Amino acid sequence: MVELEAMRREYLQGGLHREDLSEDPLVQFERWLKQSVDAGIQDPTAMTVATVDADGQPSQRIVLLKHLDERGFVFYTNYESHKAQDLAVNPRISLHFPWHVLERQVKVCGVAGKVSSTESLKYFASRPQESQLAAWASAQSRPISSRQLLMQQFNAMKEKFKQGQIPLPAFWGGYRVEPKTIEFWQGGGNRLHDRFQYTRTESGWKIERLAP
Repeated sequence: MVELEAMRREYLQGGLHREDLSEDPLVQFERWLKQSVDAGIQDPTAMTVATVDADGQPSQRIVLLKHLDERGFVFYTNYESHKAQDLAVNPRISLHFPWHVLERQVKVCGVAGKVSSTESLKYFASRPQESQLAAWASAQSRPISSRQLLMQQFNAMKEKFKQGQIPLPAFWGGYRVEPKTIEFWQGGGNRLHDRFQYTRTESGWKIERLAP
């Protein structure tokens, strides 16, 4: 067995100071996201999405952030998937961006709601044709007997829609996460990390430093 207790390293790339933060957490997030892209991090938009089902069981999976504006964070999925079933009974959600190379992470907690069909259609139309077909072919999260069957379904959809534009499935679309809190974490030496949390209030965003 690997000696997990002995695995450690120091986080020394730099600190995070209150005066360096934007007053708007979405502006601050865009700044960090751009720096992650510029640093060449693989899949910088990858985020862990955590939901809770009707029995109180948390579940996590990685999806890609596909849009960000002043209203929140947007991702797309099958509306019959496990995450969608969870959100139907409990729209509270948490997102986590792990930018290890920069010794940074961002945690977003908020509420998810479906985007408009117009927004879903616009994004769906921008996807490669193979990705559009995959959305039709996969009954996401449900058991399937083999990969061979999955490919058969994919090829069946390819044949079905070979003559024209692939339509948006009624069971597929986006969610927008309206953030209530956003935390920015920057690694620090001796485990004295820098953490700042933005909390939405009626008068705007409150910023607090959190103990590591």
